[in-house]
Amino acid sequence: MADPPLPVTPTPPRAALVSVRPGAITLARHGEPALSRKCLLTSDQYREWWAKYEVGGLLAGQTPPPELLATAEGAGAIYASTRPRAQETAAAIAAGREVMSDALFIEAPLPPPHFPSWFRLPPKYWGVVARIWWHAFNHHEGQETRAEAEVRAEQAARALIARAESGQDVLVLAHGYFNHMVGRRLRADGWTLVHNQGFKYWSQRRYERR
Repeated sequence: MADPPLPVTPTPPRAALVSVRPGAITLARHGEPALSRKCLLTSDQYREWWAKYEVGGLLAGQTPPPELLATAEGAGAIYASTRPRAQETAAAIAAGREVMSDALFIEAPLPPPHFPSWFRLPPKYWGVVARIWWHAFNHHEGQETRAEAEVRAEQAARALIARAESGQDVLVLAHGYFNHMVGRRLRADGWTLVHNQGFKYWSQRRYERR
């Protein structure tokens, strides 16, 4: 008597054999804020200036660059920081599409060191001084520390990677320094910076896994 035939394992569809290639992750900075930087401030005045900056929107009359509009059009998911300047940037480029707002992407804090009142700087340079004090000397005045921000950047990078691994391109509209922190985490996880416009307003930095 012949042995019974062995069961035949069905061949999976060809599409199931092909892995999904991760989408790109683009970190973009918001447009130019309305609050003027053309002033000289003491360290205490800079704290007040930064508080206004955090709740302020964009300078009127700006036009988003075509390249960023194209990135938004091709993105399968668009995220934005909850700060008004990021929200208005998203509204300007998303063309009515869904934007996922998340405080995970807000800027790292910028409390300046306490300098005497005769010492004045423009906001641009106070930002550099405050970032150095925060980054190198852990000066945070009860706000988010560098270590805490690094944990947040890692969480943000993981969330973006998870979305990109579905095959969607992902766009984030957020802030200069925190975007830098997230980008550093992406590189540590094997993503490559393939397009770099720096950190100016409306700029973008695109990462791909190759």
